[in-house]
Amino acid sequence: MKRREFLRTAALTGVAAASSAAATAQTKPLNFVFILIDDMGWRDVGFNGSRFYRTPNIDALAARGMRFSNAYAACPVCSPTRAAIMTGKYPARLGITNFLPGRHTLPYSKLRGTEPKQFLPLEEVTIAEELKTLGYVTAAIGKWHLGGVRYYPEKQGFDLNVGGTDSGSPKSYFYPQWTGNPPIDGNYGEYLTDRLTRSAEDFIHSHADKPFFLYLAHYGVHIPFQGRAEVVERYRRNIRPDEPQNNPVYAAMVESIDESVGRLVKRVEAEGLTENTVFIFTSDNGGLDAAEGKGEKATSNAPLKGGKGHLYEGGIREPLFVVWPGVTAPQSVSAVPVISTDFYPTIAQMAGINRPMGRPVDGVSLVSVLKGGSAPNRDALYWHYPHYSNQGGRPGAAMREGDWKIIRWYEDDSVSLYNLRSDPGEKTNLTEKEPFQTIRLRTRLNTWLQAMPLEMPTGNPDYDPERETEGLAAAIREQLENGDLPTPKPQEVPLAPAKP
Repeated sequence: MKRREFLRTAALTGVAAASSAAATAQTKPLNFVFILIDDMGWRDVGFNGSRFYRTPNIDALAARGMRFSNAYAACPVCSPTRAAIMTGKYPARLGITNFLPGRHTLPYSKLRGTEPKQFLPLEEVTIAEELKTLGYVTAAIGKWHLGGVRYYPEKQGFDLNVGGTDSGSPKSYFYPQWTGNPPIDGNYGEYLTDRLTRSAEDFIHSHADKPFFLYLAHYGVHIPFQGRAEVVERYRRNIRPDEPQNNPVYAAMVESIDESVGRLVKRVEAEGLTENTVFIFTSDNGGLDAAEGKGEKATSNAPLKGGKGHLYEGGIREPLFVVWPGVTAPQSVSAVPVISTDFYPTIAQMAGINRPMGRPVDGVSLVSVLKGGSAPNRDALYWHYPHYSNQGGRPGAAMREGDWKIIRWYEDDSVSLYNLRSDPGEKTNLTEKEPFQTIRLRTRLNTWLQAMPLEMPTGNPDYDPERETEGLAAAIREQLENGDLPTPKPQEVPLAPAKP
């Protein structure tokens, strides 16, 4: 049974409304539409500079509210970030530090990675459970990836679960090829992103008369890379050789996500809920800029360095915007560094609940920022990733304090130091030029690590530097053969099956 006996003080978060419609909305409970995209990179949307992907609906919705230029995922891979969103806690505190179920240590790597916890414990109080104390109806639609059947969304405070299991990716994006994974039906030839959006629209329509929390966690734009044939062909005809983002299949997947956002906005408008519905849009880790298995890379995060699976900016910086009608100034941009753990306390306060007491919550509320006020009182952002990633990332920890970012590499205990204001692409390691900052930040990062109930990787007695790369390739092949990692074939577009 969940632990619900924690102190709470209800408090309304009314603000001066910009219009009579907004003022009326403040007397109604807020609805929340939280849209989480899988593997979408920071630059995969128009408002962050993409010139190849088309995201008019996403950009239009973002223009209604506040964009965050320094938004981060709590981990460079998916499951830990999702756990952080649900609980407001760092993955290091939860013990969920890798995608689930993870994989065994590379046979010849220098370190043995840790074994992550395989589920989000039922003892954790999720944001869905928090909101249910106020009478909210809750839905989790799409990817869950936080444990087996005993830990599915319906066990974690969600009234409705559509397609959420322990799986990290679907068998296919077309029905009936996806049959069983996810375990939902569809129309013949239906695209999975459209199917999940249809369920989200139905949920909003069915609960328009009561406050709701909709967590729409799309499987897209994760592998397998599959898009509608006609959309892929349109992008293929317009590839620019000089453009680093040039995968037409991935572009078609992004466009389907954009269409989903447009449909949700229209549904909210049709139900007369625009003035009291908050939209939050973000991703769970950086864009996939490396070839997994036999596939081609999905996207480019340039000018950021690295991508999914890496502690560099390309692996953890995310697109993020929040639309809070009557509160967030349209077309506003905040440079305040924020992270996945912040969603829990932010949503709780927006709904009228003070930050939960009696248990640790690492995130901070962004309400003051959303109102155009001061940044939250926080010293730094932290990461702990004690694993070798499928994309070639190395075990390490990181911290961002102001413009400074330090990465500690666990293999040799070395550090890299960057100034993100002058060097957002992390091209210049400043450890030699900035010895004082290096020592100071390393000490602060180590202090945080020591305060966390975490496990550190250990030495590998089978370490063989000449065979280390071979070991990575073998591990990925093993996953492909076992079905743990769908083989991405970007240029193969499945045709919709004929209806019998």
